[in-house]
Amino acid sequence: MCGIFGVITSKDNNNSKDFLGKSLRQLAYLSQSRGKDSSGLCVFNQVEKEIDVLKGPLPIKKLLKEKQVNDAINNAISSISNGIFAFGHARLVTNGTQLNDENNQPVVKDGIIGVHNGIVVNVDKLWEENPQLKREYEIDTEVMLALIRDFLNKDYSLQYSVITAINKVFGTVATALAFDDLNKFVLATNNGSLYTIYNKDILFFASEHYILSQFVKKVDLSVIGDYKIRQVKPNTGIIIDLDKFSINEFAFDDEIDQNLKELSINKKRKILITPIKSDKKQLSTVVDLNYIHLNPDAEREKALLQYPIEKIKRLKRCTKCLLPETFPFIEYDDEGVCNYCHNYKKKNLSGDIDKLNDLVKPYRKANGQYDVLLPFSGGRDSTYVLHVVKNELKLNPITYTYDWGMVTDLARRNVARICGKLGVENIIVAANIHWKRENIKKNIQAWLKYPHLGMIPLFMAGDKFFFYYAHKIKKQLGIDLEIWGVNELENTNFKTGFAGLKPQFDKKRIYSLSLINQLKLFGFVGKNLMKSPGYINQSIFDSLGSFASRYITPKADYYHLFDYIRWDEKLIENTILNKYEWEKAVDTSSTWRIGDGTASFYNYIYTLIAGFCENDTFRSNQIREGMITREEALELIYEENKPRYNSLKWYLEIVGLDYENVIKRINQIPSIY
Repeated sequence: MCGIFGVITSKDNNNSKDFLGKSLRQLAYLSQSRGKDSSGLCVFNQVEKEIDVLKGPLPIKKLLKEKQVNDAINNAISSISNGIFAFGHARLVTNGTQLNDENNQPVVKDGIIGVHNGIVVNVDKLWEENPQLKREYEIDTEVMLALIRDFLNKDYSLQYSVITAINKVFGTVATALAFDDLNKFVLATNNGSLYTIYNKDILFFASEHYILSQFVKKVDLSVIGDYKIRQVKPNTGIIIDLDKFSINEFAFDDEIDQNLKELSINKKRKILITPIKSDKKQLSTVVDLNYIHLNPDAEREKALLQYPIEKIKRLKRCTKCLLPETFPFIEYDDEGVCNYCHNYKKKNLSGDIDKLNDLVKPYRKANGQYDVLLPFSGGRDSTYVLHVVKNELKLNPITYTYDWGMVTDLARRNVARICGKLGVENIIVAANIHWKRENIKKNIQAWLKYPHLGMIPLFMAGDKFFFYYAHKIKKQLGIDLEIWGVNELENTNFKTGFAGLKPQFDKKRIYSLSLINQLKLFGFVGKNLMKSPGYINQSIFDSLGSFASRYITPKADYYHLFDYIRWDEKLIENTILNKYEWEKAVDTSSTWRIGDGTASFYNYIYTLIAGFCENDTFRSNQIREGMITREEALELIYEENKPRYNSLKWYLEIVGLDYENVIKRINQIPSIY
């Protein structure tokens, strides 16, 4: 979920200080794409013979401008004949707020300094199972370092200690470790999100192949001789002896001498931790919605939420599906069947996985190379797609997640669960989350002044870069094939319908929009911008870019799994829950949209004002497909459309809006039924 990087050299290396300093900085700059919430560096201070750790709640580019950080780097490379290690972290925050420096990385625990890309999903369980360990921080990485030290203290070998600790982790791990008492350096991963370049005198590492491929373009590596970018494969690692600069590669299933005690250095190195403060006021970038209902004001805040269920039940609905009279452009025939049902063509047919297997044959690659990119949100459908692609199609996938600030911790944990279990690399592209959330805040504030249901999709505009980055990553990695988990049953129509666009019953994809409708949409948005000038803010550029990403980005060599296999809700849920312990939300019985932080907010508005939301359209499509009865669907939507307090509170808190003021203002908007 984050970016880790570093440089390690032998005592005999003859690289210049300028080369080493530039190398470290370039690796840091390139790694920032994976996380901008906070950052940190660990360097061996050649002058004081101590280990300096510097970290704070600011992006790595800003961290590197700080005088203390530059002094530390200069001290690290001041005497290259002694060998150096310098490594760092660009953090996308999950466990533990970035405003508390103890939660930022590198993490220091029991004399181990570690950076970690991934999530330890079973962190609480590990602490409970190991009462001899003392928990000090919120961050999940701490427990892994504590376990490693515990094994070392019991005279187990370093290799055994690292392997055993990581094998206890449920989730993803790509880590780099230094020690105050051992002249060893460790790199290890269970999902392959770790790459190296090394020869007899120097080693570079980073979280992605592309980061190192860009690194070699920016730094002249001819001075180190021949080199090659290597992946640290899933469930493998490297131990570097810093005295001899010998590199020992190991696999997690190797037979090892577990009782080979490590030789400690004569005197433990002192670890000096220096917090670097941000010059800007920040909101916490992480709030775990699983625990929000435990806050002291929860019951009072829950009571503010409205759900006029009896009034909603009196709405006229299609006699075949569930669509109510408030649905845009709806018409009913003499039997009460709506025009959406009359124009519906069944899409969720039995499918043919063999056909898809034939289609992907030309894309298969040899020698363990990645042959398919899977856009991966951590939701139920993308999780199931990864399961099928890896286990049934037998492709070698790499996954990609675009984190624009509305991906919840729950979704991130689910990404970690399946990627860790299947040993699949996950590329994370992290937006400037503070900027994205500020955009959402400004647009909500503008909307609340002149609320119009047709403008609600503007709240979600920032996530559409998902399409752009998927195309970009394919080019970067030389991958042609994409397989998506887009589900045609998710087609809504009403979101653009409220903007005045008539339904396109013949569109090829649920996200397709004709040129005429694109122009109409621009016109509608333009008129509303004039009504509420608050919309005219920095987010306009984000929204325009998102529009282009969705409708203009090329989509070649691009398949949807559910065009070839039947979408089966029970099968999908049973698979992801039982095989991967996929996590559900605490505030809804549904498994749909629970990793998307925006869904609870816009569905609350639609339900309160129009009497329905996207749950109604989804269940209606299931009725039309013959997957569910109308009676079953009605029962489900009445439950699923209930306000989700935890998610609503999370959403408003994370973008910096006052929950009580916003909910009260929404409650004042007249309904259309």
